[in-house]
Amino acid sequence: MELFEQIRREYEHGVGSIKGVARKFGVHRRMVRDAIANAVPPARKTTPRERPKLGPATAYIDEILQADRKAPRKQRHTAHRIRVRLRREMPGVTLGESTVRQYVRKRKRELGLAGGETFIPQSYRWGQEAQVDWYEAWAELGGERQKLYVFCMRSMASGGSFHRAYPHASQQAFLEAHELAFQYFGGVFGLLRFDNLKSAVQKILRGHQREETQRFIAFRSHCGFQSEFCTPGRGNEKGGVEEEGGYFRRNHLVPLPAARDLEHLNELLLASCKEEEQRTIAGREQTIGAAMASEREHLQPLPAEGFDLTAVSFPRVNGSGCAPVLTNFYSAPLPPGTRVEAKAHAAYIEIWHDGKCVARHERCFGRQQKRLQLEHYLDALSKKPGALAGSMPLEQCRAQGRWPESFDQFWAKLAQRHGKQEGTRAMVDVLLLGRDQGFERLRAVVEQALDMGVSDVAAIRYLLEMERLEKRAPAEALDVGWLKRYERPQPTLQEYDSLLAVTHTEVMQ
Repeated sequence: MELFEQIRREYEHGVGSIKGVARKFGVHRRMVRDAIANAVPPARKTTPRERPKLGPATAYIDEILQADRKAPRKQRHTAHRIRVRLRREMPGVTLGESTVRQYVRKRKRELGLAGGETFIPQSYRWGQEAQVDWYEAWAELGGERQKLYVFCMRSMASGGSFHRAYPHASQQAFLEAHELAFQYFGGVFGLLRFDNLKSAVQKILRGHQREETQRFIAFRSHCGFQSEFCTPGRGNEKGGVEEEGGYFRRNHLVPLPAARDLEHLNELLLASCKEEEQRTIAGREQTIGAAMASEREHLQPLPAEGFDLTAVSFPRVNGSGCAPVLTNFYSAPLPPGTRVEAKAHAAYIEIWHDGKCVARHERCFGRQQKRLQLEHYLDALSKKPGALAGSMPLEQCRAQGRWPESFDQFWAKLAQRHGKQEGTRAMVDVLLLGRDQGFERLRAVVEQALDMGVSDVAAIRYLLEMERLEKRAPAEALDVGWLKRYERPQPTLQEYDSLLAVTHTEVMQ
């Protein structure tokens, strides 16, 4: 800037020519022309710097960001998460977090993935308040991508949080998650803040007044906490749990978690909650776990007894062997017309009869859907074997992965040997053996029979019995000397011989 000023002054009041000014200041004539045209120097052209450390990782980072285009919007990688993956998957590349953040910020801006939201921090007393919310997430369960609803309760004083996934945000799941969260924190908070979710709010009235559901009121009375509900559309009134859901999803659900089933996924989520206890929130002096331990002394005690979370109904088994529960139908091994007790839990349905649980199904959240188990229809199929091949229970059994290929092979051998009708009837008899002794054992025995070239129901029954006998615990060994107490002398017949002699003499006389 100073040089441009001197050039302009020299040109106006000194040498007066471009060539003379350039010679005096030792600059190119092009710069003299630029100074005469504009008092502000033009921006300098910057040569792109080489990035020897970042260069090997740019392709990997770009690949992650491109994949995030297809990922759920709230389950995309942050710069911190990308650096964590770099350290684990590319140990030879050492990058500072600021370097990764700058590059990711630039690339996200170019890809249209940049965005943010501002939250205002608050201060809370120990045990004063916790905030509750649901958020959506995706996971790989059994190799299949599935959308789930994750319950989150966050302590506003300690920063601790509890997360649990459910297939549907039902009222049973809502209440069950509260009980598990209270057990995780070690007590009940004085105040819980919610959205206007249907599990708790039946109708929104003026201001902060709400018409709450009867079941939620009973649960609140049972646990002893107070509740407040946010203004509709104002999620900032519970910004703590909103931020927690996003943080947890980005750091523990990216990339999509893979689990065997929902129970296994919840075990992983609980382990992640425990892992978060080692973290220190910015601006605080102690870890989340230490703060939770301090807060536990200020929480209300847990209820002495758990709240009955089940929804109970008493339907009758219809002609299809199903009991209607809520909006769906579930099979039961009982005659049509039987009155049963149906218990709807958060993730499963139980059907009880005469004080025994006769059926248990994974809960369905659709409408007019049927959940059938093949073993519930075996008694009827033994009388109608022709209905097995095209039956819906068999189709659902195959879809659930509970019908192995070995069963089809054995069924084909039975049909070849006994004919289609009698072969199917024999296959039903084989399945009846599995219902009594376990389908996993039956599967192993059927595969053993196929290896031996055997295709007969009696052979399956014999192999199952032999397996049971082989697994019988051996009898306890006894000391032979211990039996000597029962030894007695052998009897003699000498006295009888003397009697015989007397009797013979009397007869002769």
